[in-house]
Amino acid sequence: MQKTKEDLKPKFIERYRKFCPDYEGFVNYSFTYLRKSVRVNTLKTTVEDIKEEMKEWNLKQIPWCDYGFFIQHSEGRRDIGNTIQHVLGKIYVQEAVSMIPPIILNPKEGDVVLDMCASPGSKTTQLAQIMKNKGLIIANDIKGDRIAALGINLQRCGVSNCIVTRMHGQSFGKKQILFDKILVDAPCSATGAIRKSFKTVEMWNPNMIRRLSATQKSLITTAFRLLKPGGTMVYSTCSVEPEEDEEVIDYLLKEFSDAKLEDIRLDIKRGRPVLEFENKSYSEEVKKCLRLWPQDNDTEGFFISKIKKLP
Repeated sequence: MQKTKEDLKPKFIERYRKFCPDYEGFVNYSFTYLRKSVRVNTLKTTVEDIKEEMKEWNLKQIPWCDYGFFIQHSEGRRDIGNTIQHVLGKIYVQEAVSMIPPIILNPKEGDVVLDMCASPGSKTTQLAQIMKNKGLIIANDIKGDRIAALGINLQRCGVSNCIVTRMHGQSFGKKQILFDKILVDAPCSATGAIRKSFKTVEMWNPNMIRRLSATQKSLITTAFRLLKPGGTMVYSTCSVEPEEDEEVIDYLLKEFSDAKLEDIRLDIKRGRPVLEFENKSYSEEVKKCLRLWPQDNDTEGFFISKIKKLP
């Protein structure tokens, strides 16, 4: 049976009314169709060639990504995954705001990069694309089935500068290696992605959020220790929970005096970062983070921060 906003848990409603500036907009968008979007994989093709090959699909430019497009078939077809362009790895079906973290991280061709929580490989393959298959990416995840999905996507997209590892992200703290760039696209409650699956709110509870926040703090502090002085780290989630977003960044800033947040300048509508929540106050620095509600740009909800390690 189709779920509606009337099926939301009372605790969820109470919580989100506290910190969501447009609660009705958030809920209404969370229960509407999510536009399909794709990323053109420039390791295998060009934007111009894809536009020529996929004329029956309406490709609308995503403002914040030169090679990203909202996509809609002229006759209503929705199975983008069955197109020859997808099968050959020329395009990657990826949510529009999910393309932002690799763009913000912006690795160079010779960088050594860690993608700490990499599966299924959306952002890993995008990082390889930005790096033109040069340098080195360590793509890590913790479960065999997730590693399998990651490997398939890396192969399909023609990625050749990547090593896949399987371990808990925190285990990297025992390794004697430092990275130029690190992406921590952390496991999260996915409350920004209710549009994809109502199971998100069926599973939601405050205790789960607290457990996830503890894991995220452990991951981000491990990652920061692995970052070279002068290096850059991006922390992101598809959650809109303050405990998983601003609180994690605030924790990092308090733990490390050499951690510095940088502004994120993008052509995108954004929400106000949360500075106070449930008797907790967060650093004014979190205003530099990118908090995206589903209703801001008709996408998923997302949170992105850019962190520099001072030399």
